Amino acid sequence: MKHLALAVADQERSRSFYESYFGFDARPSRWYDDGVLMLYNDEGFSLALGPTDQPLVLPRFLHFGIHLSSREAVLDFRDRLVSDGVPVVEEWDEPEYVSVKCRDPDGYLVEAGWEPRG
Repeated sequence: MKHLALAVADQERSRSFYESYFGFDARPSRWYDDGVLMLYNDEGFSLALGPTDQPLVLPRFLHFGIHLSSREAVLDFRDRLVSDGVPVVEEWDEPEYVSVKCRDPDGYLVEAGWEPRG
């Protein structure tokens, strides 16, 4: 999968969040005629932020995220979130799975995780 579209209340607020924490500043963003803001990371993933004024109702299990290179990278990412005042809502630190989850400005659950490859 190389694309995700999210409905968001404030595109600039969401842009700042995803550029700051999830690397969606790899190339210039693009505004489409229909008002969608497209962000890109260095792996070629595109994140579409579409405007909405409707309340979002999200299932509890719904989440998406990124894979980091090591356990230490996940823990460093967690420390950065905490230092910046972004609440961590769940974390795991096990030999075969390390993960930290936070909520974006619209309440989407976003994960950064690591699992050994093999």
